[in-house]
Amino acid sequence: MSIRTGFAEATEAYQLPRLIRLGPNLFAAAFTLMKMVPARFILRRAAQDGKLAPGTVIVETTSGTFGLALAMQAVHLDRRLILVSDPVIDERLYRRLTDLGAVVERVPAEAGQIAGGYQAARLHRLHEIMATEPATFCPRQYTNPDNPRSYATVAELFLEALGQVDCVIGPVGSGGSMCGTVGYLRSVLPECRAIGVDTHASVLFGHVDGKRELRGLGMSLMPENLDHRVFDHAHWCSAYAAYAATRELHQRHALFMGPTSGAAYLVARWWARVNPDALTVVMLPDEGHRYLDTVYDDEWLKANGHLEEPVPAEPTPLEHPRRPSSGWTSYGWARRTHDEVLALDPLPAGSGPADPAPARDSR
Repeated sequence: MSIRTGFAEATEAYQLPRLIRLGPNLFAAAFTLMKMVPARFILRRAAQDGKLAPGTVIVETTSGTFGLALAMQAVHLDRRLILVSDPVIDERLYRRLTDLGAVVERVPAEAGQIAGGYQAARLHRLHEIMATEPATFCPRQYTNPDNPRSYATVAELFLEALGQVDCVIGPVGSGGSMCGTVGYLRSVLPECRAIGVDTHASVLFGHVDGKRELRGLGMSLMPENLDHRVFDHAHWCSAYAAYAATRELHQRHALFMGPTSGAAYLVARWWARVNPDALTVVMLPDEGHRYLDTVYDDEWLKANGHLEEPVPAEPTPLEHPRRPSSGWTSYGWARRTHDEVLALDPLPAGSGPADPAPARDSR
């Protein structure tokens, strides 16, 4: 709350989602910008702890909406912001970031061919910047425990508005939103289930790193904030299935969201139908403005082959996450660690699924 005006700052207004009923037992937590939750929490705590003194530069690696949330916060905090991104950052997002005053560095295109892909190259450049600037603060969304901790407010909203929550379904990137929200909910509702939604050729739930098309999902490096023991099931969604679900979410419910939200909705719609007695909440991270020329353009979908395959009515269960897969697949994770699950499969470490789409990491 602004002391001078008594009104909320713009960033505060982004804090909580709208809860929208999508079906008899399915609610959507629709965020305008979900990454504002950890960005605001992390930076405000850093300021309180004296880590954001005047002249301190905020630095981070991101090519997605966490960078946008940081840029909005940097305006209110009157701090410089340097973001390290990659060549596939959305141009609309890039223009918005720079208009907010952020400096956005893009690692070279060839960096995508090295081990760890763009994410490893971005981290290397980030460390170089931190070594040259006199005073910096890095939010470190992948490793900072304040990321999942910040989602306690979201869990409190669910409890206050809905009471019983039997299952939370959402996309997984840094691990913050799902691990933080469900972790808090389980302090009150220990049986609450969690379903993580990822895309193929992402390392998050056991796949071997590879090329990915679906933006906002998928990682080449394992984030420390991802606690696999939170998850009962993992689902992997292809680009075409996520795009179709995104359009359905808009056409059927008038929710204008991005494809990460579409992937989560695809899973949640099915789960709620086959579990009619379970009250389910699906996390929808951000809106669809960046995707008007792609996901919301029928000609683009057709030109890129995304209208050729029908979307499955249900996921295909996998015997193990490292088994090659495509389309929409699932696996019973059963709240185990990553190492425990991988130890169950005899496949050699280098085998697994590969998707022919361009490699992209965006959060």
